[in-house]
Amino acid sequence: MNLKNYKYFLSIGLLSIAHFNTIEAQKTKTPISYWTVAGTDTLLKKVPINYSSETIDQPKEVDAFVFIDSKHQFQQLIGFGGAITDASAEVFAKLSKPQQVEFLKAYYGKNDDGLNYDVVRTNIASCDFSSDTYNYVQENDKDLKTFSIAHDEKYRIPLLQQAAQYIGKDQMKLFVSPWSPPAWMKDNNSVVKGGHLLKEYYGAWANYFVKYIQALESRNLPVWGLTVQNEPMAVQTWESCQFSAEMERDFIKNNLGPTLWKNGMKDKKMIVWDHNRDLIYQYASTILNDPEAAKYVWGTGIHWYETWNSKVQLFQNEVAVKQSFPDKHLIFTEGCLEKFDYSKIMDKKLGELYGNNILNDLNSGVEAWTDWNILLDQNGGPNHVGNYCFAPVIADLDKKEVVYTLAYYYIGQFSKYIKPGAKRIATSTNVAKLGVTSFQNIDGSIATIVLNQSDETLKYKLLLNKKVVEVTSSPHSIGTILL
Repeated sequence: MNLKNYKYFLSIGLLSIAHFNTIEAQKTKTPISYWTVAGTDTLLKKVPINYSSETIDQPKEVDAFVFIDSKHQFQQLIGFGGAITDASAEVFAKLSKPQQVEFLKAYYGKNDDGLNYDVVRTNIASCDFSSDTYNYVQENDKDLKTFSIAHDEKYRIPLLQQAAQYIGKDQMKLFVSPWSPPAWMKDNNSVVKGGHLLKEYYGAWANYFVKYIQALESRNLPVWGLTVQNEPMAVQTWESCQFSAEMERDFIKNNLGPTLWKNGMKDKKMIVWDHNRDLIYQYASTILNDPEAAKYVWGTGIHWYETWNSKVQLFQNEVAVKQSFPDKHLIFTEGCLEKFDYSKIMDKKLGELYGNNILNDLNSGVEAWTDWNILLDQNGGPNHVGNYCFAPVIADLDKKEVVYTLAYYYIGQFSKYIKPGAKRIATSTNVAKLGVTSFQNIDGSIATIVLNQSDETLKYKLLLNKKVVEVTSSPHSIGTILL
């Protein structure tokens, strides 16, 4: 799907949605808004449906239902977004000016224009999705006198600033994540292959965070939050640094937390773990069970890499963290499909990977959902270690085309219709092959997302306050019903 076709699908599908009013629709029987994605033939289509003339007091087990109960509400949505990495920024810079404008609107445009992204993640110094390895200080400068982010001025800072203009500086939730401290701060004297931060540099590394946040904010990029360490249990061939739960706990309560607060950054949302669902409970509980560490922590970050191709997923671990620490928050901080293959960028499995994870993360209590790279090239990069991956939008620089994959459209089924401030409401189904979640927006409208990963056409009745909407879910589709 190239950019021209993308604009066509938006134009036929989105013009009337901003004017939909829930109360008036129920009074006048105006068709309910139902937006669906079903393979590449129906990337975004409005399907006319209406309230049925019947009302139901007690459903029968033999019928298929989705039940909504808006009286019971749960977490409030912060928003959706993706990471602006060096790779994304470098590819963006190679697009034509019209393509750049369309790309920014496609992600950050509001209402009819795009995905309504308001969450942005970016890397502190280099990561695997950088063209080179770099940091912001000269070797052995523990006082950080040479600190400079001049490296980022060419590509990444300009793209961050343009995204901020579309989102609105006050609405953007920008959070920052380190992959590794400088090599001389670590026990393996390398930014790659794990290693540990030497205790003698705990203070300097905490100040490094402060310097970076100050540098962004001096460029009119307010920082909303930070993760303590990207994937702290990983030993990678690219930038990585290991922290056990106890090490991260002690770094937070003795160094990072006090340093941030001392520098007027008490409002920054500190996110722990920032890794996979498998060990999330052990790691988060080690930190959050310590009052002196927990007071600095806003919430726990989640990746999906241990579960996306598994028949048994571990969303219940997220639920356990939320149940045990209800005053803390959950945020999905990174996910993508690895091992890039250009021939599969429009594969339905790519869309369903996103649909299944977003839906179940939201039902587990996640408040913000952040994709990995927002843009990569036709090779799944650039990447200085050959870790080529998929992104929802691929720029084929050879053909000078921008391709919007099914991942982009599946994400949009959530991010376009569940607005910041919406609250998740009770939703259930008696159809095992349907995944469902519902949110009530601030304006009172209800968005119900229904995911069908089966080969079957599934007909069901959506039930809200005894009122019935009859819906047909196509095989391998995702649909959003707006009431």
